[in-house]
Amino acid sequence: QVQLVESGGGLVQAGGSLRLSCAASGSISSINAMGWYRQAPGKQRELVAVITSGLRTNYADSVKGRFTISRDNAKNTVYLQMNSLKPEDTAVYYCNAGIYENSGSYSDNWGQGTQVTVSS
Repeated sequence: QVQLVESGGGLVQAGGSLRLSCAASGSISSINAMGWYRQAPGKQRELVAVITSGLRTNYADSVKGRFTISRDNAKNTVYLQMNSLKPEDTAVYYCNAGIYENSGSYSDNWGQGTQVTVSS
């Protein structure tokens, strides 16, 4: 069984920065793409950024130039550095990872979510 645990959310003023982390643990053979999604109140969950196992990245237009996704494969961890935060970035941020387990099975996994609140 695999688990994703996020950390690093919190309250920050507009223009500030936060760094989110998400660590995968369990019976892991390898990890495919890892990504961050967010869901604001009353809105659908949306993709923020994704990074492949080959370190190719893709970002939502709304965060390009402000957010940076990275990963440490040795630690099975993905990061999201968020700079120049805006009130509209306020949301619950979720980590996602496609994981091949030692059993040979593949699973799409989600973290529990971490709240990011940006005050104006």
